[in-house]
Amino acid sequence: MNERRAEPRLWCSDLIEVRLEGAEPAELMANLEEISPAGACVQFEQAVVAGARICLRLGRWKFRGQVTHCTHNEIGYFVGVRFDAGRKWSRQMYEPKHLLNPARVLARGSKSNA
Repeated sequence: MNERRAEPRLWCSDLIEVRLEGAEPAELMANLEEISPAGACVQFEQAVVAGARICLRLGRWKFRGQVTHCTHNEIGYFVGVRFDAGRKWSRQMYEPKHLLNPARVLARGSKSNA
């Protein structure tokens, strides 16, 4: 599968606080599933509308952005978030509890198949 993103995302898992911005702001807990310097994928128990403004609390940092899509599957709603210009995530700022680079996993798998 070809990666369409400008920056590859890292797989992760971490429970985070999220604020949905708008007429009635809502504070939620969600699971951070993927992260890159420019955005993230977050799993929710409820749908979030594409285009919504959102703020993720990652450690002591706040990352504001816009919801790009929301996809439902059997375990919840996966929401893509593009961070606002001027804010880039890095491991030095915040490292999720569980973090994995899928490129390294795939590279290990192809070596064992050779």
